[in-house]
Amino acid sequence: MGVHMKRFLIILLVSILIIHMFPKKSFASVSVNSAAAIVMDQKTGRVFFEKNANEPMKIASITKIMTAIIAIESGKLDEEVTISKNAVNTEGSSIYLKEKEKMKLEDLVYGLMLRSGNDAAVAIAEYVGGSVEGFVYLMNEKAAQIGMKNTHFANPHGLDDSDEHYSTAYDMAILTKYAMQNDKYKEIAGTKVHYAPNPSSKWDRKWTNKNRLLTGLYKYSTGGKTGYTKKAHRTLVSTASKDGMDLIAVTLNSPSSGDWNEHIRMFEFVFSDFEYQTILKDGNIEDVKNSIYKNRAYLARAYQYPITDEEKDLFKVEYRLIKPKKNWKKNPENVPEIIGKTEIYFDDKLIQTMPIYYKYEDAETKKSFFDVAKQIFGTIIGVKAND
Repeated sequence: MGVHMKRFLIILLVSILIIHMFPKKSFASVSVNSAAAIVMDQKTGRVFFEKNANEPMKIASITKIMTAIIAIESGKLDEEVTISKNAVNTEGSSIYLKEKEKMKLEDLVYGLMLRSGNDAAVAIAEYVGGSVEGFVYLMNEKAAQIGMKNTHFANPHGLDDSDEHYSTAYDMAILTKYAMQNDKYKEIAGTKVHYAPNPSSKWDRKWTNKNRLLTGLYKYSTGGKTGYTKKAHRTLVSTASKDGMDLIAVTLNSPSSGDWNEHIRMFEFVFSDFEYQTILKDGNIEDVKNSIYKNRAYLARAYQYPITDEEKDLFKVEYRLIKPKKNWKKNPENVPEIIGKTEIYFDDKLIQTMPIYYKYEDAETKKSFFDVAKQIFGTIIGVKAND
């Protein structure tokens, strides 16, 4: 065997060893020109691909996702809003509201989301928050509440009137994940055309959604929000669903209208390579051996996670149970309902915790002999009485 052949075989063997030393993982090959991007699973929050996802940037009109969800959660959608001069004079994209006109808050939210009306944003803020400043306070409170750690809002519309108005691709995905849990938000964000009353005309206003993914470009699109300012450039949040998988994509500072295709590429990458796998089943936890908890420790629901076939071995599950008290064996009714937690790790990272419940003895089996005898006796009497 020649020297070159020996060297080749050594290199080949070393390569094989290196490959098998590390678990197979799926690495994204999505290409995006946007300065920041992310695609996230809506159910679990798994991030499949990201680019500069935690870098704060200007976000333009995707700000209005926060404005919309706060308006919806206010419980005032059926109330009428009197439009102020301040709202009418707001610059930029508009639904052409008129001063002192009255419009239902719900219609304003449709105008906000479908046509990106900045006038609608101010009208909503003034009504729900008492003032624009009061509403901005609510926006930042909500951002902190849902875990948007690198976000600060300065207005309800996203115009470039403050350097203190910014977010990240990741935070906007977190916001959308939160908002999509609200059925009314899902309905509005996924509406292609909406009609609203117009007091100065016999014809209703007709608003067509600016989200081209939703209106024709992508059949799996379920909603989202567009944005653009000179400083922020193009921004886009979109959602898509296929075969039970719900996704969120965000791009910030996109140089051109190619962001539509970037979102489609991100969605298709996930839809083609990933699927939900059941990591834990609901019901009894067989791995629990403690005599008090055995056959009584259970999970109330199953847990699924979107993975590739190569990632199945990257999971680790740990059960952490509270130390049982001695008297629980004779008095199982004293055992607390929740007896611990399940920790699910993926690629050595904690991704989910779930409560472990205690299954009490069935009420039927707890009946005393006297109770059973009483029931049988009553049945016999009942039968005789019916003869």
